Amino acid sequence: MRPTMKDVASAAGVALKTVSRVVNGEPGVHPATAERVRAAIERLGYSRNESARVLRRGRTATIGLVIEDVADPFYSGLSRAVEDVVIEHGCLLLSGSSGEEPGRERELVETFCARRVDGLIVVPAGDDHTYLRPELEAGTPVVFADRPPGAGLDVDTVLADNAGGARLAVRHLMAHGHRRIAFLGDDPAIFTAAERRRGYRDELGGLYDERLVAMRPPSLEAIRTDLERMLALDDPPTALFTGNGRYTVTTLRALERRRIALVGFDDFELADLLDPGVTVVAQDPAWMGRVSAELLFRRLGGDTGRSEHVELPVRLIVRGSGELPPTGF
Repeated sequence: MRPTMKDVASAAGVALKTVSRVVNGEPGVHPATAERVRAAIERLGYSRNESARVLRRGRTATIGLVIEDVADPFYSGLSRAVEDVVIEHGCLLLSGSSGEEPGRERELVETFCARRVDGLIVVPAGDDHTYLRPELEAGTPVVFADRPPGAGLDVDTVLADNAGGARLAVRHLMAHGHRRIAFLGDDPAIFTAAERRRGYRDELGGLYDERLVAMRPPSLEAIRTDLERMLALDDPPTALFTGNGRYTVTTLRALERRRIALVGFDDFELADLLDPGVTVVAQDPAWMGRVSAELLFRRLGGDTGRSEHVELPVRLIVRGSGELPPTGF
């Protein structure tokens, strides 16, 4: 891991501000102290991040945005809202998709920083964000959206109430007589997928059955396999809770017009035109994008308060599929 200015300060036994003054050639540092700092810099192999230095001293009127997949309607909605706020502030948005690859996420962030963006909004793919510390120490504002940063990094974060939304879905199905409710969700390593499973499990309590849970990246073949396995149980599910919009759509294809009670997390286009309409727990990607961007521009405007952790509420939209009785497939 690349050494940071904080590492240099610790090695030299001085304050972070003292290292900054030495690195930037500012006056006010005793010669002996400055020499000790330079020795620590050489010993650790520290090098100044030039793009971060420019960000501290001036603006380039550009913002960097890293999302998971621009083809996903949720992230395209978030991206458009961010862009609207960026345009309102007379800036340009640079964006890229990580494809759930941590290496690609880091590559995009570092590329944006090399282009001297004024700030970053990141939907993280990985859980190690120590590479961002030099930028944060240099004063680059960063906002994480949809998912939090890895442990140890305290920055502004805007999330949806994922666990609460899952509880809403399960509570709604249970109110319509269902006790065997299956959960089909994305890779459990993804924060949102894990949180939705947590809410699902908490709401079911003693009714929770691990055999009714399947979590992996969505594909038609995988979902068909998981449904067939669950159908073969002595006590099969009578309802489904799907963990995101792509999972809901793919599950509907896998069902091939068979009717079963279903509630999906995330709204999607044409959900109201199906028969029955699909009941969903809806979050608002545009709201998340706007809140994230406005928070970023507050930081750029000089707000140096404590990191904010915003959790946006979700809502249940009842359309018919979640209200089907517990008759099974």
